[in-house]
Amino acid sequence: MKDISQRSTCPVSLSLDFFGDKWTLLIVRDMILKGYTTFGDFQQSDEGIATNILTDRLKMLEKYGFVIKYPLAGKARTGYCLTEKGISLIPVVIELAIWGSSFEATEDALNVAPKIEKGKENYIQQLKKELIATLEAKKLLISK
Repeated sequence: MKDISQRSTCPVSLSLDFFGDKWTLLIVRDMILKGYTTFGDFQQSDEGIATNILTDRLKMLEKYGFVIKYPLAGKARTGYCLTEKGISLIPVVIELAIWGSSFEATEDALNVAPKIEKGKENYIQQLKKELIATLEAKKLLISK
């Protein structure tokens, strides 16, 4: 598993120590904007993450409290859900999506721009509300 080592006390450096590789934040993006929850879901991302890297990053996200695992009903598979810590990354992901779509003229595959036309903060709050409800439901499932 990718170990996180702190290079300095700079907040930007600390953030990059954790999210400095492209895969970790893309997994979080897929959970926030695409509703991905399973290993198979993440493998279907356009970026084509290798299974060993996906396994490693999911373990790391769990170890550092960004996701929790939960059993999928009737299946021998595991689902992943963002924790409050993971949900707190919504504004970061949204800002990166906005910046990326404005900087480079590409198709907005995430369809973020139309969703924020009514207000970025409203969209962020809507995402938070949905993900917190999902988290609470998964916590109940795990505690049974």
